[in-house]
Amino acid sequence: MLDQTAVRQLQETLRRSIDNNEIAGGNLMLIKDGNEIFYHEDGLASRDTGTPIARDSIFRLYSFTKPITATAIMILLERGVIDLLEPVSQYIPGFRNQMAEDGGRLVPVERDVTIHDLLTMTSGLVYGGESQAGQATEALFREIDQRLFGDSPMGTMEFINRLGECPLASQPGAAWHYGTSADVLGAVVEVVSGMRYGTFLRNEIFEPLGMKNTGFWIPEANRGRLVTAYENDGLGELTPYRGNHLGINNRMDRDPAFESGGAGLVSTIDDAARFTTMLLGKGSIGGVRLLRPRTAQYLTSATLTARQQINFESWHRLRGHSYGNLMRVMTDPAQAGMIGSAGEYGWDGWLGAYFANFPQENFTLLFMANRKDAGTMPVTRKLRNIAVSALF
Repeated sequence: MLDQTAVRQLQETLRRSIDNNEIAGGNLMLIKDGNEIFYHEDGLASRDTGTPIARDSIFRLYSFTKPITATAIMILLERGVIDLLEPVSQYIPGFRNQMAEDGGRLVPVERDVTIHDLLTMTSGLVYGGESQAGQATEALFREIDQRLFGDSPMGTMEFINRLGECPLASQPGAAWHYGTSADVLGAVVEVVSGMRYGTFLRNEIFEPLGMKNTGFWIPEANRGRLVTAYENDGLGELTPYRGNHLGINNRMDRDPAFESGGAGLVSTIDDAARFTTMLLGKGSIGGVRLLRPRTAQYLTSATLTARQQINFESWHRLRGHSYGNLMRVMTDPAQAGMIGSAGEYGWDGWLGAYFANFPQENFTLLFMANRKDAGTMPVTRKLRNIAVSALF
């Protein structure tokens, strides 16, 4: 259990971040041995209305969606309906005959992108940038955002097939690039399962785990619980962020044509805790088994080769980590910029959702804050440094 000094430090650190306009509000949960040992909320879900952050506040997960997508792939893997070394082109025609960048020119791929490449972010797919791959991908995202509310919004399979026609930033398997790999995995699940990706997630993950507030959109009765996202205006103030990004409708008020496996979900901290506790429980929680233990172990392990690791190490805030199955994995605590332990894993989302699981200590930290570019926020590291140092 946390002592009162640590409790006070956590509360004061969160309040200080709010007072300093780093975030508008947030809630923090600590789980040890499957039991909640600490919960605290502070600040506002909306400064316009004065609505406080609450335990049932709904947050846009953005890249926190990715570990859920990796879990969906593991469900199919252990059922024997997919093989990680299968080419993606077997399921998505747009991934046939791809081209990859090589010294400023495009050359044919040496081999097809595989499902394993997508899980390790070594597919050559990116989110953007100055490369030909980045520019083509950004143009595709501009189009999907422009069509978001029109008569012909771009659907999941149209988007993913067209994404496959974009150049790759490198040969498949050659290097780590953070990008759209998880979106493609969502489409693979859709093809293999024969149902919409959101339906698969609801049937196979959300309903079994009791995640009642997680999905790709929010029914009208619950929309008042969606937090307002905020961004720094460059002058030290927070202003509402209402943009649509990566094909995601910021209002989350309609069933989307494109269900993004990399960024599209919303959830609450309690729902997220059901998912993260299942992972820490080696695929099981409360008598419900989602994955077999060995599958869960594989899901939460680092998988990059030494060659692939080179690009990942350029992400300086994740020093001491590697990557696998759409999550960071701590490999060298002495090199990390935060207190942690070997084998710790998790991920975070662009608009403020964060989790870390510590298998050695059977401990989970969840933090939800309504702030754009959340990965750069010092408050997340400060909170976890307090909690980890106090508990262990």
